Amino acid sequence: MDIQKLRQEMQEELTGNILPYWINKMTDHTNGGFYGRITGTEVLEPEAEKGAILNARILWTFSAAYRLFRKEEYLATATRAKRYLIDHFYDTEYGGVYWSVDYKGQPLDTKKQIYALGFAIYGLSEYHRATGDAEALDYAVRLFESIEQHSFDAQKNGYCEALTREWGEIADMRLSEKDENERKTMNTHLHILEPYANLYRVWKDSRLEKQLRNLIVLFIEKILNLETGHLELFFDDDWVSKYRLMSYGHDIEASWLIHEAALVLDDTALLEKVEPLVEYIAAAADEGLMPDGSMVYETFCDQNKTDTDRHWWVQAETVVGHVNLFQHFDDSVSLQKAFRCWDFIKQHLIDRQNGEWYWSVRADGTINTTDDKAGFWKCPYHNGRMCMEIIERFS
Repeated sequence: MDIQKLRQEMQEELTGNILPYWINKMTDHTNGGFYGRITGTEVLEPEAEKGAILNARILWTFSAAYRLFRKEEYLATATRAKRYLIDHFYDTEYGGVYWSVDYKGQPLDTKKQIYALGFAIYGLSEYHRATGDAEALDYAVRLFESIEQHSFDAQKNGYCEALTREWGEIADMRLSEKDENERKTMNTHLHILEPYANLYRVWKDSRLEKQLRNLIVLFIEKILNLETGHLELFFDDDWVSKYRLMSYGHDIEASWLIHEAALVLDDTALLEKVEPLVEYIAAAADEGLMPDGSMVYETFCDQNKTDTDRHWWVQAETVVGHVNLFQHFDDSVSLQKAFRCWDFIKQHLIDRQNGEWYWSVRADGTINTTDDKAGFWKCPYHNGRMCMEIIERFS
């Protein structure tokens, strides 16, 4: 395989499989927006709660697809997602976005999870980037202001995980049940970095630039473990982490997102500082690579235990991260790793019968149909973005 063949296959996967699935199966024509869930056995649950993450990621994916292909059906889906995010998820009284609404669009979980605000900015800024729409930019900026006002820790740096609807302290800050209940996390910082970089593409605000730089420095100085090359995941207020975990998918994803943020800032001195660490983080992530080209999920160091499930999103980020190393560092070995992971995806994760991808391949090689096909966390963003990154980088 060569890079142009990869690009062609990515375009076919995106336009022939991933995007049609979300348009045809997840559009809620009865209650508006998009359905909350399709199970791993392809059962639609029309009354499932609707998550902010899912809606914002649909918004980003179809906005980006419209920017690349200018197809009206992609614009229509992106606009539907934008409208639903603003009309149902945005909190008109306190600002920010609700974590979830019910299937009719009424507020359900009203906490302010900063991760969700980040994805809303990511989607809205991409919609503005694709269309020039002023309303989308206005709401993206409002959410930036909310994060900076309520979540940023001016004393000890960084961003707290979550707050109540009214921006008060909240006991359970966890993003999901599998996370630790800590005040600051790598994952939320990564997904503030990512939308801030995208917002800076379309809004050259000096405060935004300052905070984007600060986020890059936080990754280099606080979040990255310089001894191992891995990112630490959970921190207290003082940036102390007592957890020994390795999340290979987050490592490889962060390697290219940190690089992207530095490239967006277009600062030579910053890039000279960041780029060696990009390669270092990616090399550490490769500890999770399997002989078949796939990447495992995570390792619990204290328990000497590795979760060897191959999750859909980890494979997508593995492809992008390695293509980034080839493109910017002329690393031909990394390109071969991207090809091999893509081969694994084609053989094991893509659902040729029903569309989209399965959640994961289990350690024993069986397909995971227990977890969602589409839902609160299963969105078109990782695999859709993988395709669009390859298409755009080599067009």
